[in-house]
Amino acid sequence: MTTNAARTPRQFPDPTASASAAVLNALPNPVVMIGADGMILEANDSAQNFFQASAAFMRRHALSHFVPFGSPLLELIGQVRERQAPVSEYRVDVSSPRIGTEKVVDIYAGPVIDEPGAVVVMLQERTMADKIDRQLTHRGAARTVTGLAAMLAHEIKNPLSGIRGAAQLLEQSVDDQDRALTRLICDEADRIVKLVDRMEVFSDERPIERSAVNIHTVLDHVKRLAQSGFARKVKIVEEYDPSLPPVLANRDQLIQVFLNLVKNATEAIGDQPDGEIVLTTAYRPGVRLSVPGSKDKVTLPMEFCVRDNGPGVPEDLLPHLFDPFVTTKTNGSGLGLALVAKIVRDHGGVVECESQPRRTTFRVLMPAYSGPARGGN
Repeated sequence: MTTNAARTPRQFPDPTASASAAVLNALPNPVVMIGADGMILEANDSAQNFFQASAAFMRRHALSHFVPFGSPLLELIGQVRERQAPVSEYRVDVSSPRIGTEKVVDIYAGPVIDEPGAVVVMLQERTMADKIDRQLTHRGAARTVTGLAAMLAHEIKNPLSGIRGAAQLLEQSVDDQDRALTRLICDEADRIVKLVDRMEVFSDERPIERSAVNIHTVLDHVKRLAQSGFARKVKIVEEYDPSLPPVLANRDQLIQVFLNLVKNATEAIGDQPDGEIVLTTAYRPGVRLSVPGSKDKVTLPMEFCVRDNGPGVPEDLLPHLFDPFVTTKTNGSGLGLALVAKIVRDHGGVVECESQPRRTTFRVLMPAYSGPARGGN
């Protein structure tokens, strides 16, 4: 016998809600929604990683539990509620023992229309933004050197050849006292030609032949060269990740990059008795960047560092460190790091420097090799 008892309607999941969650979790930036009472209502996957807590744990606490007391972030949320309009703030320090030190972020916050008093906050870590800024700066510096090298090759070498030839003719018809001056003219002309020859490498825009390269083979080769020559008195320590895949690169150019960086570190250490250079390799989540000459974008998960315990780089010099002719050395040309920037840029990578007394790190981020590995490296 059937009855006409009321049936409970079947509950179907809200496809809009699940799609929104998927979109939020796909974002690389931390996103949290804060209720009118300051409690955390929602947090995407990146926010859970940033605050080092699960979403369930975060929902049981106010945002003030995760940020320093009196943080500008809390004041910013108050401004959003008061104005009922989006607010942005740049370079805000949210460092705390809970989430780690050196946490500097850009903050974007806006009101939630359907939730009175609720605010959505998105954080952009400055480390990633700064890497992109520095990469663009280094590419610009490399292009500057390229144009300058081409100009020098065409406009300086030919006149110098004429000056040197004239000095050699004069040398045959002057006395010994004046011959010293003609010899000086020839020597200085030769010195300028050598400088121009060094710069001509910057104007070489031919495609790079790249293949699967074992970075540890490259670094071992650089270490042997350094310890048999300019770094004989410096201790070189290896901290390698042996599980690293090959890097997509030109082996000879990588040797040039790390030889320049190790030589730079050795000169920074100078006669310091406890001088030490640390070579490290690691696999890290990389920033997505475009490869020169291609519309494709690649991640840069391969991290290679050269760290020294020298006195450090002057703070005012750091932003210009990879520009041509910038150097702290008395007799330096300022082209070594500019060449490093060009080679890394040509590989679609990033090079950056972080420096403080007794801890200067040059970090190179490169793409991994995704094709079938070939022998010979």
